[in-house]
Amino acid sequence: MSDPGNYVGSADRSIGQLVASATAEMSALVHDEIALAKAEVRQDVRRGAIGSAAFIAAGVLLLFMMPMLSFAAAYWIHTSGLGLAWCFLIVAGAYFFLAILIAFIGLRKFKKIKPPEKSIASAKQTAAVLQKAKPHPRPSIEAAAIIERSAVSGSSLAKKSVEGGSGQDKATAVARSST
Repeated sequence: MSDPGNYVGSADRSIGQLVASATAEMSALVHDEIALAKAEVRQDVRRGAIGSAAFIAAGVLLLFMMPMLSFAAAYWIHTSGLGLAWCFLIVAGAYFFLAILIAFIGLRKFKKIKPPEKSIASAKQTAAVLQKAKPHPRPSIEAAAIIERSAVSGSSLAKKSVEGGSGQDKATAVARSST
C-alpha cells in the first residue's frame, strides 16, 4: 500500500514534500499562464493577419489594377458622350473610394486586437498572492541549546566543542551549520 503521508491533504508531510509540492504547483501555474497567453496572442495574431491582408489587398488594387481598369472604364464612360478627362476623373474617384473602404475594413480589424487580458489578470493575482505570502522566520536557538541537543544525539562536532573548551565559538559554528 502507499504511504498515507503522500496524500495532498495529509498533515504529516515533511518540509521536503511540502517544498516539492509547492514547486510543482508553481510550475504548473506558470505553465498554464503561458499557455493562456499563447492562446490569446494566437487569436490576436490571426486578427492582425486578416487586417494586414486587407491593407495589402487595397495596395495591390491601387498599384496594379488601377492603370488597366482606369483606361478601360474611362473609355467606356467616354462612349456615353462625356469628355475623356472627366471620364478619367470619375474612374480615379471610384478607385479612391474603394481603397478608402478597404482601408477602413482593415482598420476595424486592427482595432479589435486586444492585450491578453486574462493572462495579465491571472499574473497580477498570482503576484498579489505571492507578495502576501511571507516566509516563516526560524526561531533563534541559543548556541548552548544546540550543543546540548547535539550532545544528547551524539554529534561528534558538539562533543569536540564541549571538550575543547571554546564552547562559545564552536557553538556558534554548530548553530550556523544546523540552520
